[in-house]
Amino acid sequence: MLADALEHLVRGIVDNPDDVTVRDKQLRRGSILEVRVNPDDLGKVIGRNGRTATAFRTVISALAGSGGARIDFVDVDRRR
Repeated sequence: MLADALEHLVRGIVDNPDDVTVRDKQLRRGSILEVRVNPDDLGKVIGRNGRTATAFRTVISALAGSGGARIDFVDVDRRR
């Protein structure tokens, strides 16, 4: 549920929504949501001084409740 919500939010602000993928990784310390975006969109997702990324983290933390979730933003380089 959290991955779907985050993917929906990120797709709404990027120029290349087809390149957005969110993976939910379950680790010993908790859940990590890994967001992959086009390199051209990474700046939009992070925002000035990280404000947009912080806003995403705030929304997802509110949805996650006491369990919490971390979010990592990664760019996708199609040339590899």
